[in-house]
Amino acid sequence: MHLSSDELIFWQYGFAKLNLTIVTTWGLMLALTFGAWLITRKLSDDIFISRWQHVLEVIVLGVKAQIEEVGLSQSRKYISFIGTLFLFIVVSNLAAVIPGYEPPTGSLSTSTALAICVFVAVPLFGIRELGVLGYLKSYLHPTPVMLPFNIISEISRTLALAIRLFGNVMSGGMIIAILLTITPLFFPVVMNVLHLLTGMVQAYIFSILATVYIAAATRGEGA
Repeated sequence: MHLSSDELIFWQYGFAKLNLTIVTTWGLMLALTFGAWLITRKLSDDIFISRWQHVLEVIVLGVKAQIEEVGLSQSRKYISFIGTLFLFIVVSNLAAVIPGYEPPTGSLSTSTALAICVFVAVPLFGIRELGVLGYLKSYLHPTPVMLPFNIISEISRTLALAIRLFGNVMSGGMIIAILLTITPLFFPVVMNVLHLLTGMVQAYIFSILATVYIAAATRGEGA
């Protein structure tokens, strides 16, 4: 048993490695890109729409509603980033039903990369809404004494995002693997269902926290 798909290396030259995490990550990105193209190439505004367009609209409207509920009224500015995070994580976790597949979100490198995306996106959205000086002033709120603590908070919450996602996905996969070796078929099936539900919850939590961080950055020091 291995702890992470990072350990399965297909090719290595010096420090450059091609492991299972990279393969599954790029495979998911290509599958999502192709799926998005396949669904959106024949969009219709008619009363009767395809089943896949209906599913897509439900997802988009659901993400849009959650963004607005957090406090970002102009959800169109953020839905592409938040929606992409949610879709990638949820598809990555749900695909665990495929035999031999290991979700890249169970790798600390992938979950850290996703957290870094949020870490970079938060100031970018904040600067776009408030300007450079307006955003930087938020680090001095409520008093200049809070500057180092606000900076530490930015870094620590990024680490928390990465470790939370990695820990929950990895531990769920390990529990299922252990049960497959020591128990009958029924218990691993139940745990697999629970693992899928947990994967969906983790995708929701990750995207909602990213939305909350962006909302806080775009409201300014008076928020």
